[in-house]
Amino acid sequence: MNITKQNIDALNAVVKIDIVAEDYQANVTKQLEAQRKNANIPGFRKGQVPMGMIKKQYGQAVMIDEVNKVLQQSLNKYLTEEKLDLLGNPLPRIKEDFNWDAEEFSFEFELGLAPEFDVNLKPAKKVTQYNIIATDELLDKEVENIQVRFGNQLPVEEANDDANVTGAFVNEEKEINKKATVSVKEITGEANLKKFVGAKVGDVLELETKGLFADEHKLQEVLGVSHEAVHGLDIPVSFKIEEITKTEAATLDKELFDKLFADGSVSSVAELKDKIKEDAEKQFAQQGDQQLLNAITENLVENTSFDLPKEFLQKWLQTAGEKQLTVEEAAAEFEKSEKGLRYQLIEGKIMRDNNIKLEYAELVDYAKGFIRSQMAQFGNMNPEEKELDDIAGRVLQNQEEAQKLQSQLISQKLLAFYKENMTFDTKELSYEDFVKEVYK
Repeated sequence: MNITKQNIDALNAVVKIDIVAEDYQANVTKQLEAQRKNANIPGFRKGQVPMGMIKKQYGQAVMIDEVNKVLQQSLNKYLTEEKLDLLGNPLPRIKEDFNWDAEEFSFEFELGLAPEFDVNLKPAKKVTQYNIIATDELLDKEVENIQVRFGNQLPVEEANDDANVTGAFVNEEKEINKKATVSVKEITGEANLKKFVGAKVGDVLELETKGLFADEHKLQEVLGVSHEAVHGLDIPVSFKIEEITKTEAATLDKELFDKLFADGSVSSVAELKDKIKEDAEKQFAQQGDQQLLNAITENLVENTSFDLPKEFLQKWLQTAGEKQLTVEEAAAEFEKSEKGLRYQLIEGKIMRDNNIKLEYAELVDYAKGFIRSQMAQFGNMNPEEKELDDIAGRVLQNQEEAQKLQSQLISQKLLAFYKENMTFDTKELSYEDFVKEVYK
């Protein structure tokens, strides 16, 4: 056997494998002997069928199978030993004049090679790191929400600006029939407000979804439609009123504080606001970190220049999935996935160059932490360590779940690395302004 590699350019190469009879013949003979021992052919005792007949019936099929085994094993061994950094998988070149009746065979495989490049962690254009704070306005609003949530609901005869209205939103064509409670304060548009104010139980309000609420997510909630369906949704809905109430706000006293914090850690409005601020800013920090990682990813892709073996990758994409793609479909798929591929290469280089690794024990601990937080939501605050180990083991046996947790943990490690090794433009602002600036 002879294996050679020819570099077409920095990103493309061809591996040629020449296989001779000595590479596969012994295994072919062994397989044919096994076939002979088990062959049941009329006129011959089992195991006594002439080898010539066995060769005629099974010889070429066995030979092709053994040649392919030798080919795959030798290719994999060569790629491992040469430590080639490949993109996609080797693609066999089809030879029109290939002949399985020969004793010697020559095979060629196209390779897409990963590019060599450097990553600049100090780009001229810095990424913005947001410090999101809970403003006094937000804290006052959250205290008010708590008073409403724990307040008493009192029935009223007709809706006013302070009323809560319960009813069913219906649109037969879109198969919407969803009971919901809305606050009249949430309704936007003068025409819509006029329909609600003064309405009574039993009234049916004819509404348009467009502009009904300031936030489309509220519309998604009350109609029970998907996130994708709600954006730009402009349909008529009827709303039959079943109940009208007003909220008598709960008093900010020790009884309420103990309902919120059973450990007695809050005894005043100031302490309540401190708790709200602490919890809110923890959540804001998580959102800020996710946005920062996204921004760093975009920045690195934008500022790290290298070529890809585009033609090879498009050809590979045609056969990589369950469904065969056309040339046009593969080109479109490459355009969609190119940015992600570029970041994978950048991420891989950063991890290799800086010895960022993920040990299995770390993944188990991360999974246990995730499971512990999930159990806490259902009241189990102190699960046994063995129980966590058992659940984590089962979770990580699920390949999809394991990959998801692994991806999350790698992102955490990379973000910590970026924070230590990159400099950012920092900006402090409220959560509302953060949303406006980042998701505008």
